[in-house]
Amino acid sequence: MSEETPGFDEKPEVPTGADDAEPKAADSSEEKEAAPAGDAAQDVALLAQLDQARTALSERTADLQRLQAEYQNYRRRVERDRVAVKEIAVANLLSELLPTLDDIGRAREHGEVVGGFKSVAESLETAAAKMGLQQFGKEGEPFDPTIHEALMHSYAPDVTETTCVAILQPGYRIGERTIRPARVAVAEPQPGAAPAGKSESADGDTPSDKDTDAPDKG
Repeated sequence: MSEETPGFDEKPEVPTGADDAEPKAADSSEEKEAAPAGDAAQDVALLAQLDQARTALSERTADLQRLQAEYQNYRRRVERDRVAVKEIAVANLLSELLPTLDDIGRAREHGEVVGGFKSVAESLETAAAKMGLQQFGKEGEPFDPTIHEALMHSYAPDVTETTCVAILQPGYRIGERTIRPARVAVAEPQPGAAPAGKSESADGDTPSDKDTDAPDKG
């Protein structure tokens, strides 16, 4: 009968690789701690790139708006210059026709615009009017030095201001642009003449008549 030695138990066998499991678990915890730090750095880099992209987009948008504004200003300048060049060309052409229109006007005053000459004259005047030519200058209108040129001067008792009393040569304009002022004879009120309507009272009596009709005081 065999005797067992008291106090000594057999140790269970440890599976192979059990000791290696604990270091691996430690390694996995270190990887979990390192992963959030790497993600944060990547997020910071992405945010920096996003800010750069937004800045570049703002700069390109501002450049585009500036170019668009410059293009619109350029178009307006071109259109304004085109209209100005056209008006100058039309004014130069019509200025050359003014002596002919003056001859037609004088011939009409003498009753010489008849027959075929009448048809030609009317066609020329119609064409000039379609191009914007307007004639101005009438007797009796107030003298305006911006559109009238006074060639003759006189005094008249029946005018209250400087007035055009004769149109020696009509003026012409295109729109608001005067290409030739009207040449006129003007008349001014007599020097020292009292304004009309103030020499008589409301009932038609002169001041001397009222003094004569008034009763003597005394």
